[in-house]
Amino acid sequence: MRKIRILEHISLDGVIQHEDGEGFTHGGWTAPYRTPAGLEAVVEAQGSSFDLLLGRRTYDIWAGFWPKAGDSPIANGLNAATKYVATHRPDSLEWGPVGDLGANILEGIRSLRSTDGPDLIVWGSSTLTSLLLDRGLADEVVLLFYPVLLGRGKRFFSDSADARELAFVSTKVTSTGVLINTYRHVGALQT
Repeated sequence: MRKIRILEHISLDGVIQHEDGEGFTHGGWTAPYRTPAGLEAVVEAQGSSFDLLLGRRTYDIWAGFWPKAGDSPIANGLNAATKYVATHRPDSLEWGPVGDLGANILEGIRSLRSTDGPDLIVWGSSTLTSLLLDRGLADEVVLLFYPVLLGRGKRFFSDSADARELAFVSTKVTSTGVLINTYRHVGALQT
């Protein structure tokens, strides 16, 4: 069985959006905080072999960037990974190797998760992230917390999602103040 790991760059107020648009004007907000140690931590968190589980919007943004990004551990890993996409337009998926999750996204994810293969990594894809956590399908969450407050933008967890409990696993800090926290998904919040 494959593990599903969610990785997110996140502001202290929970924003994960990176691209300008829809009233968001802070695109590229993570750039001033990037370090070689942070890159190393991201490469380590992804692992040497992984596939991607992406929402359609994240897939489209990445398809326009990563194939042209040049030779780097991140670009090489993302370009080589099979991308499994939650989409109603599978005929327009060009950045491969690629597959769609089918009409029933949850069924597609459960089926994919039950197969042999590398771990499935989720980046961005805020709607998909909430769905995975709500249904208990995420095994691990790696949050890269940046020392910024953005005020608005897409959030890590949707307002309609149920409260969840995570168990702390580990933390690292970069010289620019980025905290890289790893958590194990526990389940519904117990009060």
